Amino acid sequence: MLKKAVFILLVLLLWSSSVYAQQLEVDEGVVTTGIVDRVPVDAVESYSAEVGRLYFFTRIVGAAEETSVTHVWFFDDEEVARVTLPVRSSNWRTWSSKNILPEWVGTWRVEVVDAEGYVLKDVKFSLF
Repeated sequence: MLKKAVFILLVLLLWSSSVYAQQLEVDEGVVTTGIVDRVPVDAVESYSAEVGRLYFFTRIVGAAEETSVTHVWFFDDEEVARVTLPVRSSNWRTWSSKNILPEWVGTWRVEVVDAEGYVLKDVKFSLF
């Protein structure tokens, strides 16, 4: 009987941790040329590589406790930056930035990855 109770407890713990991971969502995720008053100034889908710096803004909702997300920047499917950011409430805004060289023309994407390693959002953009 004790073994059965321990087994049920383990199943419930594993289930609750997977439910927690599923509650974390990216409500907003945009590439932008700037952030003013913690809000993106625009949403970039295609932009000149002469920009110098771009930002990736995310609004994360649903965190049941303090956690983190990671912004993973890719240029032509090669990882070029990884920035881990704290999430400290159930409605949290955060951003990372990437210096852009003028010769980095091509396809880009930023993945938002939770603390468990799951990709929550994938945003693509291009530089010309």
